[in-house]
Order: sequence, then structure tokens, then C-alpha cells
Amino acid sequence: MNVPTPHMSLARPVIRQLDEAAVNRIAAGEVVERPASAVKELVENALDAGARRIEVAYADGGKTLIRVTDDGCGMSAADLPLALSRHATSKIDGSDLLAIHSFGFRGEALPSLGAVGRLTITSRVEGAEAARIAVAGGREEAVRPAALSGGTVVELRDLFYATPARLKFLRGDRAEAQAIADVVRRLAMAEPYVGFTLRDESGGEGRVILRADAEQGELFGALQARLSRILGREFADNSLPIDAEREGMRLTGYAALPTYSRGAAVEQFLFVNGRPVRDKLLIGALRAAYMDFLSRDRHPAAALFLTCDPQAVDVNVHPAKAEVRFREPGIARGLIVSALRHALAGAGHRASSTVAGETLGAMRPETVGAPRVYQMDRPSLGAVRTAWEFQAPQPALAPELAEASARYEMPEPAPAGLPLGAARAQLHENYIIAQTETGMVIVDQHAAHERLVYERLKAQRAGNGVPAQALLIPEIVDLSQGDAARLLELAPELARLGLVLEPFGGGAVAVRETPAILGTINAAALIRDILDELADLGDSQQLQARIDAVLSRMACHGSVRSGRQMRPEEMNALLREMEATPHSGQCNHGRPTYVELKLADIERLFGRR
Repeated sequence: MNVPTPHMSLARPVIRQLDEAAVNRIAAGEVVERPASAVKELVENALDAGARRIEVAYADGGKTLIRVTDDGCGMSAADLPLALSRHATSKIDGSDLLAIHSFGFRGEALPSLGAVGRLTITSRVEGAEAARIAVAGGREEAVRPAALSGGTVVELRDLFYATPARLKFLRGDRAEAQAIADVVRRLAMAEPYVGFTLRDESGGEGRVILRADAEQGELFGALQARLSRILGREFADNSLPIDAEREGMRLTGYAALPTYSRGAAVEQFLFVNGRPVRDKLLIGALRAAYMDFLSRDRHPAAALFLTCDPQAVDVNVHPAKAEVRFREPGIARGLIVSALRHALAGAGHRASSTVAGETLGAMRPETVGAPRVYQMDRPSLGAVRTAWEFQAPQPALAPELAEASARYEMPEPAPAGLPLGAARAQLHENYIIAQTETGMVIVDQHAAHERLVYERLKAQRAGNGVPAQALLIPEIVDLSQGDAARLLELAPELARLGLVLEPFGGGAVAVRETPAILGTINAAALIRDILDELADLGDSQQLQARIDAVLSRMACHGSVRSGRQMRPEEMNALLREMEATPHSGQCNHGRPTYVELKLADIERLFGRR
């Protein structure tokens, strides 16, 4: 029995031309998914208009009110009706859809917003009177005179009132407000020389959520100040500047130290030609750059800006313009990975300052009432010696103590120019205590030596390659023709890692050799894991990750064990090697290998400051 398709009528379908209101509502579903989408489109229009100050206000998570005020070039009375027409824009002339130098270019945002909400635009250009136009549910009113000193004010009320079914799919006010704040923060990062204000006017309160005044100075200083204001001082203090270029692409921004990692990918901000994007290729490259320093449950933090010729990237992939497609994706990915790894290597043994803060927080007891404050000057070395002599027991009272005091020698101060100082003691046969010029360092001897051995093994691998073992009988893996072709494109790179593949006809590939360091492996499972990662991120680090995991285990077994007593010369040798070895500030799993405590912090623990 034939069962009719539920989506098809039994009668012959008739092709109809949809009216403009229906077309606009359909288009609005692609452009405006939620209130944050409307904020993004309106703020981008303000930036394209050359605004230097932008204020965003919303109420009830943006459902009842969104207002964007800017001091840009404005629009004339004659421009306002045209701005509400679909595919009308001042950003491009339509001759070259790849030569895009602005945020917006599709000409869909304003008519889409007017189709699903109550939209009012008030604007003024220099040398002309202000004008106002309103549109509600696609019904446009006539242009009227208005009062405005300059720029543009766009007010959107009752979003999705014309399509009430869409309201059911919105989240709560708090979640929608958080999404708006995230959009404004990302755009504020992209434009550090523009001032941003975000205000919540729910209930008529007018509470300021974010204020970022326009920054001054050169680009890196302005960007660091803006990131510090938005992401917090800790990110700015524990991030590394990135500035690299390759084949016409330039990468700038800041990337955090591995020890300043997050439990989720909440502090990963990627921009292409100033446009915030969420691109799988770029996210995969960021993850690959930190692959050797973080465990799988930790995520790096970074704000990276990729700049290239507009002809080299297609931003017209999705109506929301959040995805891009590169003409040469390998160059973009390689630039990110190499630039970040170079910066992390240049950081040497440095660990994030938050490690010391967390340590002090764990050590500091709860205070009851106001702590006692002691006003004491730090004595000089000569004063200390005099005090020790004065406090020494008299020979007549305690001859044995006097003899011990005479034999005691003051420890030499920490040598200058040694960041990790000089070893003074070993505690519990696992922790090295070193004195620095400004405080002390506590080193986990096993974790630190594990990283040092791991870096030596990686250097040997880079110099000698990965030895491969030939299979007595090649393993044949059946794949689709598309998967086989995608995998064989990577064959030269996989061969350098010890995995040798050959085509075997149709969609099959023959595995001739596997990395010797991995021992006996399931080649078919490994290949499918590689293909899954290729489909998800456009590149695969599966094989290298498995080899690195083996090297990491070898480093763990070949390093100084916890519980071993070390001589002073061994402890100092370990400190010197840490200072000379990149990435020694964190172990192979991303945990810190040492904690540095400043003398001022230690004194605060004892209420001396």
C-alpha cells in the first residue's frame, strides 16, 4: 500500500510568488536568530558608519527593547526608505563579492528586523536635518522630521511580535542578555579604538553592564588594554603577544600561557579581518598549538586576529557571517600553529601568575576581625648579622650553644640573574625550595624533570624522525572513495610520523608501515579516528598525539621519581635546566611545575603587611 508523503498534497502543487512580507520574514529567520543576532547586525552597521562611540541598551533580554546609538556618519532622509529595502547597501557595488572590507554587505539586516519587530530609525548627516522612519511587521511609515544632533539611533521593540512562534524558541531573559553581552564584548575586542557601553534598561533601571572607553596608543598596547578591561587583568598578565606573518597572512593578538587554561572554551576569541568568527579550522588550529601542553579536559585562552587580503577569504558562506572559507586553509592553519608554538617556546619556564594566587589562597587562613598590621622596615644584611651576634647565647651560660653559633654561617644570598634562584632545601623528598632575589620558589621535582625529559625526547624525534616498522602482511582498510582520497592527500605527512599508506584500488588503502614506538596497533581504528578528525576540524593530530603520549609516558618513567633525595648540586642543576628549557613551567599534563611566591606575599601571610 502506498502511503502518501506527509509533506506533499495529493493535488498538483501550484507555484506561487510569495509576497514581500513573507519573503522578509523567511529571510529574517536566517539573519536574526535571537536578540543577540539583532544587536550584532546593528553594532556592525554602526562600525561601518565610522562610529567612535556606540551605546547598546536592551530590556528583558532584548525581547522588548534593543537600542543602538552611534556617532557615525548617519543617513539622510532620502536614504532611510532605501535602507529598509532588501539587498540595498552602501558597503559594496556588487561587482566583486570577494572584495569586502566592511562588516555588513548583504543589505538584509534592517528589512529583516522591520519584518519581525517594530523598528524605528532616527538619523542625521552633517549639514542636514534629522529624519525618522518606522516600520512594524513589514508595514513601513513615511519619513518624518526628527530631533538628533548627529549619528544614528536604531530602536527595535517587540522582537518577533510578527512571528510569535519564534518567541517560543527563545531562552530566558538572563540567557539572552548573556548572549548580547558576549556579542558586544567580541565586537569591542575587534575595535579597541571605539568606545562601547552596554546598558540593561529592564524595569527602567538603566544598569551599566559593560563600559569600555576608546583606547589610545599603538595597536598592541591598545589591544592589551581592551582585553584587560573585557577579559580581566589576569588574562592580560598571563598572555603572550602574537605577531607573525606568512604568505600574505598576518596573525596578531594575545595567547595565554598553558597554566592559565580554562575548563571550557569560553575564552577563545577568533577574528578574520576584524570580523568575529566561529570557524572550525581556526579552533582546530588553536587546539593543535596547545596539544602538547594541556590535558583533554582543559582549553586554551586566546584572542587572535587573522588579517589577509579579502580575496583570500570568503565571508559570504552563511547569512550570519560567522563562518568563513579560506582559499588556502593550510596557510592559515599553519600560521596559527607555528606562531603560537613559537610564542610558547619563547616564554621559556614562565608559568602563570594565577598559580601563586591560588597557592596563597589555599594557604591563607580565614581572618577573624581586622588583621594586625606591623610597621617594620626590612633590615639590611649588616643589621641582620649584628642582631644575630647580639642574640647569641653567652659562653658562660651555654657553652655548647655558643660553639654552635660560632660554627653557623649565614646563607649566601640568591645569585642575581637566576629566575628560579638557588636551591636551599628539599621537603618530603619531592619538593625543592629555592630562594630567589624577590622571594622563593617551590618546585615539584618529578613534574619538572618529566617535562625536561619529554622535551629531550621530542628534540630527538624531530632530529631523527619517527622510526617505522614494516608490517609482514599489509593491513587493508576499506573506505569510501572520498575518505580514501582525503587520507592519501595526507600520506606524505603521515609517512614522516611513521605511518606509510598506499592506494589499494577503489576506496581501499594499504597500511605498509606503522610507527615503531606505538608497538602493535589497530591500524584501521587509527585511520578512522584520523578521518573523523579531518571531517570535524579539517586537519588531524591523532597520530602525532598518540606518539607524543608514548613519549610522555617514557618521560614519566625516565624522570626523577618522587621520594628520591637529591643533593644540592642536583637540585641546582635541575633549576638551571628548567630555566633553559621551553615549556618547563608546566608538566606534560598542563599542571604547573613550580610555584613562585614573592616575599611581600609571604609577609602578608604572617600579617606583616
